[in-house]
Amino acid sequence: MLEYLKELDLQLFDYLNGYTHTFWDAFMIQISDRKFWFPLYAFLLFYLIYTFRNQSILKLVAIGLTIAAADGISAQIIKPLVGRLRPCHDAALADIVVIIDRCGGQYGFVSSHAANTFGLAMIAAMLLDKRYFYLKLFLFVWATFISYSRIYLGVHYPGDVLFGALLGILLGYIIGKLYWWTRNRYYPEKPAEL
Repeated sequence: MLEYLKELDLQLFDYLNGYTHTFWDAFMIQISDRKFWFPLYAFLLFYLIYTFRNQSILKLVAIGLTIAAADGISAQIIKPLVGRLRPCHDAALADIVVIIDRCGGQYGFVSSHAANTFGLAMIAAMLLDKRYFYLKLFLFVWATFISYSRIYLGVHYPGDVLFGALLGILLGYIIGKLYWWTRNRYYPEKPAEL
């Protein structure tokens, strides 16, 4: 069963990585670069502080914990433990993998980019109410584009990205639940005075 899944992952990688174009090459390099994300994250930071004022501190702690956990678990625990080579480092794939930019670290399972961005999207979904539907949707679409860019650039298999996304979503959900438990227990809403 595991061999079948590996073969399916390789076939899907070959299909998704094989469609390249000079316009998309430049776009995918940019969207995959963490420096490209900075303006969005700076905007979200200032928006949260401006909108939620004092409540923003606990929200920012939850967001920071989610991203730190996603990055730490994916890069420091899972990648060295599993030891799955990135497609761009696998000599057996030298004839089929299209490497658009630099390859990155040796191991790729799970994708830290996917874990971090889907973790952010999920914690935002947990912390923000329905008035922020379009922002939450945008963050999931953003995470999907970044995750796809990792396959396009030849640095991750689809399975790396899928399990990175699941890790981020799980951590965002758990930390979101912890946020609401902490907020309701230690910072309950005060009833409005008449």
